[in-house]
Order: sequence, then structure tokens, then C-alpha cells
Amino acid sequence: MVLINNNLSHQTMGPFWEVETGRRDGRVSTFSEPLTNLPPFFANISQLISMFRSKGLSVKDLVVLSGGHTIGTSHCSSFSSRLYNSTGKDGTDPTLDSEYIEKLKNKCKVGDQTTLVEMDPGSVRTFDNSYYTLVAKRRGLFQSDAALLDNSETKAYVKLQSAATYRSTFFKDFGVSMINMGRVEVLTGKAGEIRKVCSKVN
Repeated sequence: MVLINNNLSHQTMGPFWEVETGRRDGRVSTFSEPLTNLPPFFANISQLISMFRSKGLSVKDLVVLSGGHTIGTSHCSSFSSRLYNSTGKDGTDPTLDSEYIEKLKNKCKVGDQTTLVEMDPGSVRTFDNSYYTLVAKRRGLFQSDAALLDNSETKAYVKLQSAATYRSTFFKDFGVSMINMGRVEVLTGKAGEIRKVCSKVN
């Protein structure tokens, strides 16, 4: 996954980092396993920090890797609860910018499971730090994006990058955090194997 992210980042004018290869991986892979290890879109800041720390990752890794939402799209179903089933006026999330709510509601009707929405509108194919500008303006698409404003350390990083130049320190930070993520739960000794092809066991 780290190799894929590195290639994708480079193709979208993002940072490049030296991926550490040769790690030992398991001999069995299941479809559901990655999903149970990824933080859900609706996670609050306490849940996010807890999940990252359980993998040996820091609060800074959390806020930096969240910046990967600068590219890509998401189905309406991943954030529709913020539009129709929350605690604010007309069921909307009070932490979400009101103008952004209207734009999202125009694209995502109640029960919509198929429409795709850009995670970083206007910059969806370019890896940059504009994601943080949107989060600072309360325009983060997911609850987990908005949650970055609920912790002093993550909020400070969001503010720093939202006021920074195009490349700023984000590119360097992202490479470091991706390396950190690549070191999560590495097998040692005779456990697992070093795969000849990343996508399948030897």
C-alpha cells in the first residue's frame, strides 16, 4: 500500500519518499482485515488518536496522513449523516460550514449511495496542502476531518498548513509519516515472508 501511495502521490505532483522494502508480511490476506484497521469516517478525535497510538503512530502522523484526503472522491453515504441525521438545524452537522452543506445537499440527496463527491474540491487531482485550508474553513468532508479542529496539536497543524505556501513543510512531513506507517506491525524472525510480488504470497 505504501508503494502504491508513493506512486500516486508522485503522479499527482505530490511528495516522493524512499519506501522501505523487504518487510516481512503474512501469508494470509483477507478482504475485511484492512477495513478493521482503518479509522472510520465518523470517528471523533479521541477515537482517531487512540487508533493511531495503538499502531505506534503519533498525533502528528494522524493530522499529516489525514492530508492524503487532498486527492480522491467519496460516496455520499460516507458523510450523509452530517447532512441529514445530525444535531444541527434540519438535521445538519453544526460543525460544517452552512454554504458547504447546501452544495453537498445539492449533490447528495437522502439515501444516495452512488454519487461521488470530491474530497478536496477544485484540487482533487493535485496533491497539495489545500485540504487543510478547507478543514480550517469547516469544509472538511468527513467527521474525521472536522475532528482535527478538536485537539490543540492537530488544530495547530491545520492552521499552520492552511496559511502556508503550496509545498510548505507538508510534503516532507507526509513522506516521514508514510514511512512510519510502513513500519506498523512488521513481522520478525521466521514469521511471514518477504514477498517477491507485493500483491500475492510467494
